Amino acid sequence: MFGIQYIKVNPTHYVLHYTGGRKKRAGAGLSFFYYKPTSSIVVVPVNSSDVPFIFNELSQDYQPLTVQGELTYRIFDPELVASLLNYTVDNLPTRYISEDPQKLSQRLINLLQVMVRAEIQRLPLRDVIKASESVAALVLEKMRESESLKSLGVEVMSLAIQAIRPVPEVARALESEAREDFMRRADQAIYDRRNASVEQERRIKENELNTEITVEEKKRQIRETKVEADLVVEKKQQEVRQAQLSGQIALETERKQLVVVRTENARVEADVQAYAMETSLRAFKGLDPSVLQMLAVQNTDPRLIVSLAMKELAQNAAKIGNLNISPELMQLLMEEKEPQQPKAK
Repeated sequence: MFGIQYIKVNPTHYVLHYTGGRKKRAGAGLSFFYYKPTSSIVVVPVNSSDVPFIFNELSQDYQPLTVQGELTYRIFDPELVASLLNYTVDNLPTRYISEDPQKLSQRLINLLQVMVRAEIQRLPLRDVIKASESVAALVLEKMRESESLKSLGVEVMSLAIQAIRPVPEVARALESEAREDFMRRADQAIYDRRNASVEQERRIKENELNTEITVEEKKRQIRETKVEADLVVEKKQQEVRQAQLSGQIALETERKQLVVVRTENARVEADVQAYAMETSLRAFKGLDPSVLQMLAVQNTDPRLIVSLAMKELAQNAAKIGNLNISPELMQLLMEEKEPQQPKAK
């Protein structure tokens, strides 16, 4: 009534009360009565505000991209902002009489887009779609150092670029290329695995062959060792046989010498016996043979005497007309002489 109004603002809002062109009061979270016909109330939010954004840009290789994210800022100098933009309210703290409060967010987005464009246009498509975090960090650092933001009384608290996407056609082409690359990698992995398996199989076979070669080498060494041992044994046996032959040769030589000596002794003995017989028979040299025969038949077998008699008859057969020899006489001559039995004592 009578033009007097009451206003109460939250602590996250900074209020300025102007009367007659002069600032009467200012502060955050104030509440007061004022006379509306002569008063202007300015309410500037000083809390943090989130501004989502999405815009299109081009990469270094002229590929269209879509950049999407969110910017968080706050007004650190509300009186400076109030001097640049119209934040005057009508009765209620959130009922602004102009559209200037929305212009601040758009100014920030425009400045952000310029800085993002400068970073994106330095990178090709394949690199920029993977560089959202690095681009956000670089742009945030530049915005915090920007003089234009400081002159607005605004500071950027955070910047998040959620995605940098190519157009659907390019995205599908990249997906196909990446899919082909993954398939090539999978094929290469299979090929490498097979090669590794073949290489492992080759190593196993090579180890088996090396083992067989080593075994054969050991067998050859064993055979050579056996042959060498056999040669040593054969050499020893030859030495033994040589020693035996040498002993036998020496024995045969001694036997030969013994035979020679025995022969010589037998010859000497025979000469002695011959001389003795010649000496003993020298006395009978001049005797009549019939006398010798008579001497020889003394004390001999009667059949020998009969045989001598028949021999004598045969020598004088021309002088004998008829001679009868009985069968008993012939039987007596043909009978063997029985050995004389020793006389019993």
